[in-house]
Amino acid sequence: MKSKSVFVCQQCGSRSAKWLGKCNSCGAWGSYAEEIEHPSSGKPKLKKMGGSSPIRLSEITQDENSRIETGIKEFDRVLGGGIIAGSLILVGGDPGIGKSTLMLQMCGNLQQFAPLYVTGEESLQQVKFRSERLGINPELMLLSETNIEQINAVITSTDCDVIVVDSIQSVASDRIDSTPGSILQVRECAALLMQTAKQTGKAIFIIGHVTKEGIIAGPKILEHLVDTVLQFEGEKTYSYRILRSLKNRFGSTNEIGIFDMSSDGLRQVSNPSELFLVHREHQDSGVAIVAAIEGTRPILLEIQALVSTSGYNMPQRTSTGFEMRRLQMILAVLEKRLGIQFRQQDVFVNVAGGVYMNDPSLDLAVAAALVSSHRDSPIDGKTVLIGEIGLTGEVRPVPNVEQRIIESEKLGFKRILVPKPNAEKLSRNFDMEIIPVERISLALSQLMK
Repeated sequence: MKSKSVFVCQQCGSRSAKWLGKCNSCGAWGSYAEEIEHPSSGKPKLKKMGGSSPIRLSEITQDENSRIETGIKEFDRVLGGGIIAGSLILVGGDPGIGKSTLMLQMCGNLQQFAPLYVTGEESLQQVKFRSERLGINPELMLLSETNIEQINAVITSTDCDVIVVDSIQSVASDRIDSTPGSILQVRECAALLMQTAKQTGKAIFIIGHVTKEGIIAGPKILEHLVDTVLQFEGEKTYSYRILRSLKNRFGSTNEIGIFDMSSDGLRQVSNPSELFLVHREHQDSGVAIVAAIEGTRPILLEIQALVSTSGYNMPQRTSTGFEMRRLQMILAVLEKRLGIQFRQQDVFVNVAGGVYMNDPSLDLAVAAALVSSHRDSPIDGKTVLIGEIGLTGEVRPVPNVEQRIIESEKLGFKRILVPKPNAEKLSRNFDMEIIPVERISLALSQLMK
């Protein structure tokens, strides 16, 4: 068989026999690129991944200390306790967000596992310069290579247990006539690394980033190939970074790790509440404090709201860090159940610090901040609010209330409003005042005395 030419969408991977201006699958314009496919030589052989006969689960032995701790607690938290041997982990994020810095710091803590750092985007001198600035152990093994076959040969022949490939868009295979970073190259290279990880039992990290043009060529395509997908994100105007798990075959996807970017690398943030809270000398209207939960960690956040008279026929609705549809629902409940009109008002809601939260327990704090700004009446700065709002105006219970109360008490808050069902099930006494609320009207009456 002869080699044939196909056109592949660089956004979603859709294939076509001819060039198309618009992708029929994802709707992207001008995203098709020509790729050359070579026929395979002979019938492909399936390589054995395990035993040749079925085996019972009870007969499988497992090492109790199978996870490798990286020495970075925030990183281990997101991974589910550490690195699993033989896993392929994708670390994605925008260029310059700190992916390479995090991987270098991890390798610096794992010298007993002989880590190997493969760089395809930077020279060895550039990596050494950054490593000296970060204080990385000079014994770290480095490899500058972009050929995936050569990289795979080094991985299998050297005694290294942890490997970092930076980045997957920079490596390519000689068996494919395509530029590095294309759909076929990324898929082929990732599949080869996955096979190597499973056969050798070595943990491999691959870095994938979104290009400056906004083309997603790595993380989204690789999600179904890898064991774990970690998303490194953060606003360029803020120093902190958040590590999330989008997919994890060996742990929870609810945990987050919080880091602070400084001149000497990423620092762990052990108490994120102090990072997101601002100590105010004067109480301002439109500000409410909420105790949210991200994974198993309680975080206190400041909700800010601004309600002002609109100068347009269509009032503005803007939300930063909070879901817009949920904001619209809260506004509808306040209008219907409490008679507070927002129809001629511009509404702006912001979770201070630039963090995005999807916890329903923010509802009560958002509603209180909106009413506070609408009435220009400040809320007591030592009060924390917790609760989900239903369409009938009731305050619904939320999980992990005791953890939220403990975190609020630790940071010096004096009272907390919690849903009545949660208050009735508390198993211990607290030093702060706990106010049970059943409806949003009763909660606002407690706040606006």
